[in-house]
Amino acid sequence: MKRLVVTADDFGLSVEVNKAVRRAHLDGILTCASLMMGAPAVRDAVTMAEADGLPVGIHLTLADGRPVLPPERVPDLVDADGMFRTGLWGLAVRLALSPQTLQQARAECEAQMAAFLATGLTLDHINAHHHFHLHPAILTIVIELARQCCAPAVRVPFEPGAPPGRAALLGATMTPWALHARRRLRRAGIVTNDALFGLYDSGSMTEAAWLRIAPRIRDGLTEIYCHPVVGETASPGELPSPEPLTDELDALLSSTVRAALDDAGIRRVSFAAAGRCR
Repeated sequence: MKRLVVTADDFGLSVEVNKAVRRAHLDGILTCASLMMGAPAVRDAVTMAEADGLPVGIHLTLADGRPVLPPERVPDLVDADGMFRTGLWGLAVRLALSPQTLQQARAECEAQMAAFLATGLTLDHINAHHHFHLHPAILTIVIELARQCCAPAVRVPFEPGAPPGRAALLGATMTPWALHARRRLRRAGIVTNDALFGLYDSGSMTEAAWLRIAPRIRDGLTEIYCHPVVGETASPGELPSPEPLTDELDALLSSTVRAALDDAGIRRVSFAAAGRCR
């Protein structure tokens, strides 16, 4: 059976992202979203998910965002403005070399999970911003959280096949860590996706990308993730259009994409639903 989870990341990042997620879920092929607990529009996202019955997981964030804990509790993770520091390599090294930084990261991940559970939403999955749960130390924390919270699944960002030329370095870097993470998660008894698409098309999951990927989806559990958003645009002297679509949202609403998935016998599910229909 071909089962496909279609996920919107960065839910809660802005009202524009939340509006796009809602449209893609109600009128398109989106099956779930990943919620950033420290994001500016998280309350709006929670209200929306509750009203629409949208399955939601947690998008753990340790870079490029705002912590849930007070900045003074996580000084090694934040800059002078109390925001997570940008860039991943420096953080990865600090986590490997500094027990203090790792302790702060653990406290922040636990606080984000506690904040998610306090919303009353049912946890559909766990993943991390920039796939940072591939870091072995963070993966250990994620495994513990998944067990404690009975998470239906944890994302593994493994995209099968040879990456396109522009993504060769990304593929060479990510694939070994992703396969290692999948082995660790499955040994821990945690469900993962068998394959993922969107890694090599991140930010560009257009209709063309969907139609190129659809024939590559095989039996098992596959995830495709994307970043839909709406916004107001206008040419000089013109009124802004109310909610013009980005290419990624347009693809999620595309009847052509929906037909391609249906014709291939692909069943769209959330992670929790996928576990129920095994």
